[in-house]
Amino acid sequence: MSLVEQFRENIKKQQLFSAPDKLLLAVSGGVDSVVLCELCKQAGYDFIIAHCNFKLRGEESERDEHFVIDLAKKYSVEIHTKQFDTEKYAAEKKLSIQEAARELRYNWFNELLTPDSRLPTPDFLLTAHHADDNNETLLMNFFRGTGLHGLTGIPVSAKHIRRPLLNFTKEDILEFAKENQLEFVEDSSNQSSKYTRNYFRNELIPAIGEVYPQVKQNLQGNIGRFKEIEKLYRLSVGELIKKLCRVRGKEIHIPVKQLIAYNNKALIYEIIAVYGFQEKQIEELIKLAASDSGKYIQSPDNAYRIIKHRHWFIISPVLTTESANIVIEPGDKEIGFALGKLSIERTSNPKLQTSNDSVSLDARHISFPLLLRKHKPGDYFYPLGMKKKKKVSRFLIDQKLSKTEKENAWVIESGQRIIWVVGHRIDERFKLTEQTKEVIWFRLSSAK
Repeated sequence: MSLVEQFRENIKKQQLFSAPDKLLLAVSGGVDSVVLCELCKQAGYDFIIAHCNFKLRGEESERDEHFVIDLAKKYSVEIHTKQFDTEKYAAEKKLSIQEAARELRYNWFNELLTPDSRLPTPDFLLTAHHADDNNETLLMNFFRGTGLHGLTGIPVSAKHIRRPLLNFTKEDILEFAKENQLEFVEDSSNQSSKYTRNYFRNELIPAIGEVYPQVKQNLQGNIGRFKEIEKLYRLSVGELIKKLCRVRGKEIHIPVKQLIAYNNKALIYEIIAVYGFQEKQIEELIKLAASDSGKYIQSPDNAYRIIKHRHWFIISPVLTTESANIVIEPGDKEIGFALGKLSIERTSNPKLQTSNDSVSLDARHISFPLLLRKHKPGDYFYPLGMKKKKKVSRFLIDQKLSKTEKENAWVIESGQRIIWVVGHRIDERFKLTEQTKEVIWFRLSSAK
């Protein structure tokens, strides 16, 4: 079977795209992308070309751009080219040159794939990654440190990206170029092993090949096995997550003891990674299990918090209007939530106006962080003026609130003790006395 036939068969088998689709080919001018163009032409696919000039190799970069423009003329297809000041972008974003180039490249490709009423929009982006690239990625991930997914190599498809050459080796590609007398350009930087991928390609894999001659085939086999193993792993982890995680509106509630009892960091990571938490935060979560109620850890992008609340971990969005559990830090002055806006002030003035929506509490007995949350069954407090505790649910009934008002009642908690049923009554234990020297004042402004 010819390479063109294998190409067609591979696309059909993996359902990458179909004949009517319009394809955007990322073309550098090197042998891989030139062969991708020729294969698409011979297989009868409709494509256009996109070329990035990163302006990193002087005249060579300009040569590559002109070559790809001529290549588009050869195939009589539309071409998009763009020049980038990659070094400036890398410095501004504090990225390596490779990271900057990748970010610039894919940001631009996404623009080209965005629907535009003036021009036909491509259905898929094709890149020329091949089996050797996949082997290098596997090894780079392994030595860098990775989970199981990192050992599955480069995905053949991801969102709008398709990689139809992943089953073919560099030798296959070079042989096809020779048979079809294809011209291409060489990137001189590929010979330099100062770049990580080039080091693996030019030195490490050939050195391993001296001991294990079948190293490339073995790595491809491993990638296939890791992909199959990952499918089983995902099924198993998915069932455990369903068992452990309870969805409560925008939040996820997880029983602390049950999660920790699995004694499995991979499981913890799979749960928290979805919300932007990093692998290094697994240990922080384990320590959080033994912490006091109200303690939390935060995702690096500040989008989510994992709050320890009694016997639960609560994964809660920091965007407070979407949360049913909100952490109040000592420096917080104002917090928006479902009932409206909560103002917080620490003062030495005990004569602040008080009402159901404006309360003053003795700071001596309050420890931060506080937890602003919806009330739950079993909650109790000591209503102001009473010496005995009372369930919050009973208190709300006695206040003759409607069903909706009772369901939407919130409390503020300090050290697992409710200090205020928000908008209704403070706790007797936190009231001002003659000994009060510092006051914490809360004021609720209705959302209406």
